[in-house]
Amino acid sequence: MKDLRAPFIRFKDKSPDIMFKGVRTPFYAIDEAMLIRNGKIIKGIQEKTNAKILLALKCFSNYDLFSVLEPYIAGTEASGLFEARLGREEMPNKEVHVFCGAYRDDEIDEVLKYADHIVFNSINQLKKYGPKAKALGKSIGVRINPEFSTQEGHAIYDPCAPKSRLGITLSSFEEEMDEETFKLLSGIHFHTLCQQNSDDLERTLQVVDKKFGKYLSKLKWVNFGGGHHIVREDYNISLLEDCIRFAQSKWGVEVYLEPGEGIVLNSGYLVSKVLDTFKNHDDYIAISDCSAACHMPDVIEMPYLPPLYGANQSDCNIQYRIGGPTCLSGDVTGDYTFDHVLNIGEYLVFGDMALYTTVKNNTFNGMPLPDIYILHSDDSLEKLTNFGYNDFKYRLGKSK
Repeated sequence: MKDLRAPFIRFKDKSPDIMFKGVRTPFYAIDEAMLIRNGKIIKGIQEKTNAKILLALKCFSNYDLFSVLEPYIAGTEASGLFEARLGREEMPNKEVHVFCGAYRDDEIDEVLKYADHIVFNSINQLKKYGPKAKALGKSIGVRINPEFSTQEGHAIYDPCAPKSRLGITLSSFEEEMDEETFKLLSGIHFHTLCQQNSDDLERTLQVVDKKFGKYLSKLKWVNFGGGHHIVREDYNISLLEDCIRFAQSKWGVEVYLEPGEGIVLNSGYLVSKVLDTFKNHDDYIAISDCSAACHMPDVIEMPYLPPLYGANQSDCNIQYRIGGPTCLSGDVTGDYTFDHVLNIGEYLVFGDMALYTTVKNNTFNGMPLPDIYILHSDDSLEKLTNFGYNDFKYRLGKSK
């Protein structure tokens, strides 16, 4: 059974209503101590295996915290120009890797300015931009699709689903690749997992070896992509290390991983308050001052139920549907049970909110962006932002 306390272990000695008292809600709090805890796990894997682990910026781009993570990671993984630039500017002494579904003619030169590694999604783009990248001394890879799905219930996040636009299948690889083009390559990248354990990686590696092993043995590196929940309590780190050693010994390559969630898991909170409560027939409803649609859109896209401090424990039996104040009927965070009737003004602290929140939030309905704080290891809060009306207005038109 999932440990409901895991996202909130920081509050074992001091409750959120004490730690966050007086701070205007909603706001994100990124937990420095938890980032350090996760970073030490990441660093330990690298030291034992000589693999290199990158921070995927698509999941977490809060650069004020990069200095906390920098000692524990090898670099950043970007999904396009702006993330590549951010990685280069904010961690100038670390590697910058870039993968994009398709690069643009008017951006490729700047992408190559920032990137150390660049990965292409098709043989066509490899042929188009590879020679220029090679001339600039970049390490070049292609993303493959091993056509081996290991996840259930999340087709939107399955790069191996039918008609996937991500990665080159073996048939396309062998049909379109020629000898001169292959000489451009230094590595192969695959990303097939989503919030999964290392047993799924092990099974995937066997398929990759069977289909692409003969090509990997001629290259310098392989990138296992993301989706590895490395710091989760039940994650099998020993098996991950075995998978890394398998690739190193079988193909003679350097190994990269690029987890996002697996680095910032359980290291952030979205702190909100109850604005109103009422009943719909026999069902209790609570309206919070945060919005799933605006402030944690992955809750709706995935979908999933984010952990909520003090809720859904064994002694809880009063159920509330918690939603946001927007006009979207589906702006519902989820159904939770409590051991008491909720009060207006009561804190609602959602856990695991460092990932896919600040990078994906929006101002639908004119909802303000929550400010962002660092929760330091000594329990002090440092405010990083001061979002307001202009952040809503000027993303839609000309500033004055």
